[in-house]
Amino acid sequence: MSSPASGDLGGGRILVTGGSGFIGRHVVADLTAAGAHVRVVDLQPHADPAVDIVIGDLAEPEVIEASLQGGADAIVHLAAVTSVLRSVEHPELTHRTNVTATAALLEAARVAGVRALVFTSTNAVVGPMEDPAISESSRLRPLTPYGATKAAAEMLMSAYTEVYGLRCACLRLTNAYGPGMEAKDSIVARLMRAIRTGARFEIYGDGRQVRDYVHVSDIVAAMRLALASDSWRGPTVIGSGTSLSVLEVVDAVKKVSGASLSVRHGPAKPGEMPAVIVDTSRARAAGWSPRYDLAAGLVGVWQEWSHAEIAVRAGGPG
Repeated sequence: MSSPASGDLGGGRILVTGGSGFIGRHVVADLTAAGAHVRVVDLQPHADPAVDIVIGDLAEPEVIEASLQGGADAIVHLAAVTSVLRSVEHPELTHRTNVTATAALLEAARVAGVRALVFTSTNAVVGPMEDPAISESSRLRPLTPYGATKAAAEMLMSAYTEVYGLRCACLRLTNAYGPGMEAKDSIVARLMRAIRTGARFEIYGDGRQVRDYVHVSDIVAAMRLALASDSWRGPTVIGSGTSLSVLEVVDAVKKVSGASLSVRHGPAKPGEMPAVIVDTSRARAAGWSPRYDLAAGLVGVWQEWSHAEIAVRAGGPG
């Protein structure tokens, strides 16, 4: 790659773990357009058959070896168990994927001479809010196996940065949304799916819990900066900076779609944080700022969902 100060990723060899997923597909397309040589490692094939891909589980040593065959300058590490509810149901699998595989990847990256790694972490590493807003200095107190394993991965990366000089930037993302999330089970995707299928949407709890929603294009922009600049290291909060209640998100989706939606309230989920309000001042000082608020970002999401073929799922909330 060119010097970090130039911000030019052209010619760089970049491994994207989890590159066939929602965020990963956007990252791969962006880096490829920037002239980087991208390789993906994922459990699933990539939508673009032209992408260089290693299919397999990062917890298997031979998969990591194949992924780094020929070397790499940088890694974007997205592969993870990302569902909070799934992590509660399968804590051992979550640890294996989010911690054990990450530790093996870091060590292989060190041996291979990788210079930088960008990691998708989460605001869930801090647990309940103790300050007016979540920042990089907030105390780590995760409530779920998902948050705990992401925090553990951050600690490993801190050590590899300080001891081995493998610069790790941990992007603590809020709720990601955007085009290409048809397979996701997050709130925006669930709302879109409910509208398309005519199902009743279940709100967990009273719906007054607030969250920050960040568009996938803004996440990709942060990753580009984190790959290119040595000033990005350790945790950085990435979010829109505006928090909305679940009820407000429901109203926003109904407005952009122009559709009616039947809702019901169900029990709150274990480990759910009552409020997520983030301070993005560190990211902004490093040259990043979000381009999308939720109202603007939902336009493209609905445009895609309105034309998609949606299968009716049996047994889901309805």
